[in-house]
Amino acid sequence: MDDKISTSAEVAEAAALPCHREVHTDPDAPAALTDVPAPMQKVPAPEQKSEARWAYERLILYIQNFEKTLDGEHEVAMGFAGGDAGVLRIEGMGYFDPDIITFYGSDTRGAKTQLVQHVSQLNVILRAMPKPKPEEPAKRIGFRLVAELEDQV
Repeated sequence: MDDKISTSAEVAEAAALPCHREVHTDPDAPAALTDVPAPMQKVPAPEQKSEARWAYERLILYIQNFEKTLDGEHEVAMGFAGGDAGVLRIEGMGYFDPDIITFYGSDTRGAKTQLVQHVSQLNVILRAMPKPKPEEPAKRIGFRLVAELEDQV
């Protein structure tokens, strides 16, 4: 039995922090989602976030974590479950309250692409794609998305 008594501040903080669990076949696999940026914890209060904002922020964490595993020759892209829409190199992401997530980017042929998706249909596969211009540094959208959230504070 847990007899620990929490203060109201501890209860509020625990409610604000995202909960997750992962298990990998490789015990040395890097831990994912270990650093949750402060803006995702505090602005606005969790009960005030829309479904779109919750999805947007959690996707940022997954994208940023995925990018940490990439070498300098690859960038993050996403595949679509179902259909033959192909792969989108993620060059931007946003949300529209209360329930829309938008991905901006280009497909494997370089065509400008945008996906507008309802949060209830959110089902993406993060993929490593070779950079379109090998001579340029890899672009890391996840880190830019986190920086943008931190600028809002």
